[in-house]
Amino acid sequence: MTFQLIIKMITATIMAFFTAIGGIFMPVQKKEICFIGHRGYSGVYHQNTALAFEKAAQNGFGGCETDIRMTSDGVYVCSHDGEITLEDGTELEVAKHTLAELTAKPLKNSKIFGTVYLCTYKEYLEIMKKYNLICFIELKGDFGDEQVKEIFDIAAQTYDLQKCILQSFEFENLLKARALFPDLPLMLTYGDGDTGYEKCFEYNISIDAYYGVMTEEMVKEFHDRGLSVGVWTANDPLSLSYCKSLGVDYIESDFFSK
Repeated sequence: MTFQLIIKMITATIMAFFTAIGGIFMPVQKKEICFIGHRGYSGVYHQNTALAFEKAAQNGFGGCETDIRMTSDGVYVCSHDGEITLEDGTELEVAKHTLAELTAKPLKNSKIFGTVYLCTYKEYLEIMKKYNLICFIELKGDFGDEQVKEIFDIAAQTYDLQKCILQSFEFENLLKARALFPDLPLMLTYGDGDTGYEKCFEYNISIDAYYGVMTEEMVKEFHDRGLSVGVWTANDPLSLSYCKSLGVDYIESDFFSK
């Protein structure tokens, strides 16, 4: 976190404080923000597992972000990394093993709660449907048109395509999905050092950006065009306060749900 960002966040927090004080005497309608569990409630439970998704729902998150990969036998699973580590320390590359091999043993749990297994994409969607949550879906690896179609056909059959948002750092991936699913909500994933977010306006694509690069001006640019704005990943009170002050639609967090 840079010094300039810290100053910007502190300034925004002070402004938010005085706005809140003013609201006591002159109440204003607050913007409703949807909190997205980053890989589920991953600050407390092992990321991208059914337990993390369930606990996110039960602790007030309005949605969950996940990462999709494909096994060697063509099953879509939730995993940020290309490899998983099993309870006994065995490391397996997702793309080179079957679902049966990948789920033969529990995952090595990075948290203290629960015995957890690799979660399938369909299981994730079923949990999202159970709690009526928003799905932030990022595709990891090389997916062709046929696979992208299959992934979101599964979403439509299992849940609701309008509850799903495809995210990608790669603009071409978003355009591929747009051609296949014209009504699928799309978000450009935008990181520190990235440029060219204005291209979103040409194609009517929303944005999900690292909170450190998001500004009030950027939020206004997107909102003026009827597009949504998300930020990631606010994991401490100062960054959370800053994200709220921006007036965004979504905040991704490992911990915070309100």
